[in-house]
Amino acid sequence: QVQLVESGGGLVQPGGSLRLSCAASGNIVSINAMGWYRQAPGKQRELVGTLFSNGNTNYADSVKGRFTISRDSAKNTVYLQMNSLKPDDTADYYCAADPRAPAYGRVPDFDSWGQGTQVTVFT
Repeated sequence: QVQLVESGGGLVQPGGSLRLSCAASGNIVSINAMGWYRQAPGKQRELVGTLFSNGNTNYADSVKGRFTISRDSAKNTVYLQMNSLKPDDTADYYCAADPRAPAYGRVPDFDSWGQGTQVTVFT
C-alpha cells in the first residue's frame, strides 16, 4: 500500500480557491492511478476526479471546469486545485491511490487512503 497525507483544507468564501496536496510515500508515476474523493455530512462519498499514470484526468460533472488535478513527480505529490468554490463543495476531501502497476484499460481500484482534509465554503 501507499501512505498518503493530505493537507491544504480550510475555510473559504464562495468564489474562492484552495489547493489541496496529497503527499505519497512512493513513486506516484509508477502506480495505476490517484484519485480525490469527497464526503459531505449526511451524503455518500463522491469521486471528484482521477489522475492516471499517463497523466490523463477525468472529473465529476459537478466540478468539471473548476477543479484540476495535477502532480509533481519529483515530490511524489498530487494536487487538487479548486476554483470558483461553492457551498456545495463543503466536504471532507480524501486522496486515494491504486498502487497497482499501470496497465492499458485498468479500471482504478483505490485501496490506499489518506486521513482527509476538511474544506468549508461559507457565506
